[in-house]
Amino acid sequence: MGVSTSSETETAPILGPPAEVASARGLGRHFGLSGRLFLITVAFVAVAEILIYVPAVASYRLGWLSDRIAAAQVAATVLDAAPGQTVSEELSRRLLAGVGARAIVVSGGGTRRLLSNEAMPEGVVETVDLRDDSWWDSFHGSWRTLIAPGEEPLRVVGQGRDGFDVVEILIDEAPLRTAIVDFSIRLLLSSLIIAGAAAGLVFIVLQRVIVAPVRRLANNITAFADDPESLERVIEPSRRTDEIGHAETALARMEQALAGELREKRRLAELGLAVSKINHELRNLLTTAQLLVDRLEGAADPTVQRVAPRLVATLGRAIRFCEATLAYGRATERHPQRRLVLLQPILAELPELAGLSTMSRVNVREQVPPGLQICADPEQLSRALTNLVRNAVQALDAAGAGQESPEVRVTATRHGGVGSGFVTIRVSDNGPGLPERAKAHLFAPFQGSMRAGGTGLGLAIAAELVQLNGGTLRLEDGVPGASFRITVPDWVPGPKEAR
Repeated sequence: MGVSTSSETETAPILGPPAEVASARGLGRHFGLSGRLFLITVAFVAVAEILIYVPAVASYRLGWLSDRIAAAQVAATVLDAAPGQTVSEELSRRLLAGVGARAIVVSGGGTRRLLSNEAMPEGVVETVDLRDDSWWDSFHGSWRTLIAPGEEPLRVVGQGRDGFDVVEILIDEAPLRTAIVDFSIRLLLSSLIIAGAAAGLVFIVLQRVIVAPVRRLANNITAFADDPESLERVIEPSRRTDEIGHAETALARMEQALAGELREKRRLAELGLAVSKINHELRNLLTTAQLLVDRLEGAADPTVQRVAPRLVATLGRAIRFCEATLAYGRATERHPQRRLVLLQPILAELPELAGLSTMSRVNVREQVPPGLQICADPEQLSRALTNLVRNAVQALDAAGAGQESPEVRVTATRHGGVGSGFVTIRVSDNGPGLPERAKAHLFAPFQGSMRAGGTGLGLAIAAELVQLNGGTLRLEDGVPGASFRITVPDWVPGPKEAR
């Protein structure tokens, strides 16, 4: 029995597995380092599983077809042993069903034998020669069977044995496709389990080895930035010897050095603030002393005549030195010792500040009702008033000769009874007043002075001293010249009394 078949091979397009991975550029905006590492791990495991799946399917198809050839070899042996090499239709049907083939053809000894119960088809979808089947042919055939199976049967050629040279079978592709789908599902499930376990293990290892230490570094840097002078915020290096351990050690050294530098600079800044304020107050004291020494020059005593010029020159140098070394800053004032004191003795020395005028035309007048008492620290209140009057005298002096009868007036009034009211002190002058640009930062150090060579500390110190005594210092608007109003209450209630 012979069979003549025409072998026609269809070329089907190869459809590979999807291998595109979502771009991490867009996802990076919504995921942290842990999320990115997890996605990268899953992506790499998925690619590895795809690379394993493709040859596995091709190998499974090759094995499945080889099993069919082996079964056909057994059926051919039964056919060869039958009397007359013919079998009944029932036995033929059973043999073909056992192989899963529509026809079996064996060749050997120059003869060809056919086992089939139906007419031979006119063509086949593909011829698979297992004797010389390349990996690419197997891969191509597997995906063609899965994606575009044909209606014609599949011709499979294999190596024969036991007296047979070649064994050929014609099988339908549907059973092969079903077997490949079942195998793919089993492989996918096992791959998912393995991939999940591998990805989870890799993620946990990366989380503990890399992500957690990096997050610790980031959190420490953030915490240290909130309080860089605190040694408690300095990171404590771990015992790691890798790059992260080196980074922790370097960060700890940097934070310790930076914290030390900042603490040192803060101490120097505080010292500078204190020196700045001491210089300012010392300049006021030296200026008052210079005014008193100026009066000694008119004395008839020869000793005084000889010493006074030298003393004046020495005081002048001291004043210039204080002005030259005056730096930005305000030292911390002591807590005021407030008590009821007479205001008249505090204001008694203010007229002497008129001598600061180089024109010797500025008058300083004080007008206070007799017996007026104020609840304040007398030393701090005197310093505040001295700064205000001194600024006013210098402002009038800077106004020039065009100012007629320059005058600074200091007045005080009481509102309410002693112990329950408040005292208002006004320091006003009849000068040109303050420009608008000076009012914006009037009580800010080094920003409120409009006089050449002025430091702008006088008003800042006066405002601080008045505030420490529970009062307020304000610039009055709508009045000629410049007028500052100090309001000091007799008593500032504590938290319990306020409630």
